[in-house]
Amino acid sequence: MNSVSVNFVEDNFMGAVHGLSILANLISDLKNSDVGELVKSRVDEFKKNRGKNPAEIFKELCFCILTAHFSAEKSIKIQMEINDGFLSLSEADLAERLKALGHRYPDSRAKYIVEARRKILEIMKALNSITNEKALREWLVKNIRGFGYKEASHFLRNIGFMNVAIIDFHIINLLVKYGLMEKPKTITRRRYLEIEKKLAELSKMVGLSLGELDLYLWFIETGKILK
Repeated sequence: MNSVSVNFVEDNFMGAVHGLSILANLISDLKNSDVGELVKSRVDEFKKNRGKNPAEIFKELCFCILTAHFSAEKSIKIQMEINDGFLSLSEADLAERLKALGHRYPDSRAKYIVEARRKILEIMKALNSITNEKALREWLVKNIRGFGYKEASHFLRNIGFMNVAIIDFHIINLLVKYGLMEKPKTITRRRYLEIEKKLAELSKMVGLSLGELDLYLWFIETGKILK
């Protein structure tokens, strides 16, 4: 490796360390503000969700299917509108409702939700028997159509499993902004897990679980705390 390459690596490393420090300080300040109280409240909600009945847990799964390549904020509104319809509507009727409510992919999302509905008992069995959260995520990705690593992590966090990272374009843009990574062209499984390791380092620095950290990062990037 020549001197130019060494300098480039050193500059990138120092830039990442500086960016990590700035981000950690931002989060620490937010922890001691009204935002910190809101995050605690949201996390309490997630943990309570874990003890809800299968129908409520399934509706949260449906929400996470809706968020793939679509706005989380709009998905929340759709979830509230359809509510128990996720449990009873036919695929055609659900697709029609999703289209009327403005979802970008009504047909495919209705198909995924109806397929997942047939597996509610399997899903609950997995949630209650697979104790390792990463292994549980692998099961969801393998068995639930419409779930990638981001959607499976989102679902798990929203029902109280706090040790997986939700990596979407908001989080990636933030990490790029602070020099912690270069923007990837695609997010493969390997790349997702690499980014998750970076976030795990940050979570240790600020004394937060990955699930809590996501809420702070989302707030820094968007000014909002959703779910």
